[in-house]
Amino acid sequence: MRVVLQRSKEAKVEVDGKAVGSIEKGFVLLVGITHSDELEDVKYLAEKIAHLRVFEDENGKMNQSILDSGGAILSISQFTLYGDTRKGRRPNFMNAAKPDQAKELYDQFNILLRDQGLTVETGIFGAMMDVHLINDGPVTLILDSK
Repeated sequence: MRVVLQRSKEAKVEVDGKAVGSIEKGFVLLVGITHSDELEDVKYLAEKIAHLRVFEDENGKMNQSILDSGGAILSISQFTLYGDTRKGRRPNFMNAAKPDQAKELYDQFNILLRDQGLTVETGIFGAMMDVHLINDGPVTLILDSK
């Protein structure tokens, strides 16, 4: 499981020109699932993200988690994180999980984040989405459960 995490000042996702999810301060998460991912991968990354200290404290140091800072999450499914570009000029997406497996684990990931007390907004799984964000910092991290 891969997640591209971006600390944001505000973000929203639109489908067919209509906002389906939006947040103020927090994280935009682009979430990719591969064939070998299981519930343990989902649990690991949900826990890691909830407690990752990348928000500034009163001294300007990245010392607070999203739980500490009161931020929210905009979670977007993103199978293209498993695109393989080593050969040719067009990505191969064979490493991305099939939609039924990916949706189940993606939904579980969002549930686990909510279970930790976080507000989680999402896009629509499998839809073409327009994601708007103001990246804060910018702070962008790539997390992988492997």
